[in-house]
Amino acid sequence: MRLQRLAETDRPAVSFMLDGAPVAALEGDSLLTAILAQDGFLRASEFGDGLRAGFCLMGACQDCWVSVEGNGRVRACTTSIEEGMRVSRGMVRP
Repeated sequence: MRLQRLAETDRPAVSFMLDGAPVAALEGDSLLTAILAQDGFLRASEFGDGLRAGFCLMGACQDCWVSVEGNGRVRACTTSIEEGMRVSRGMVRP
């Protein structure tokens, strides 16, 4: 299940790359929101076969690390999406 946007749908679109595929988000989205709106998961769990979607959503738990080209590892929940961002979840897509 993907994140469903219910409000603020009139913000300008922002294009970015997610695991090598072109996708779009809305200006002002966190990277976590942008990813969950596209795919419904952030990464695969390293402790089992389940998918993860972040945990605390405020930068404390460190469950949402992703790689951004030029910036290294960042927390998706506290990083704003930017036009042209190249994001890798560092995993094989399920």
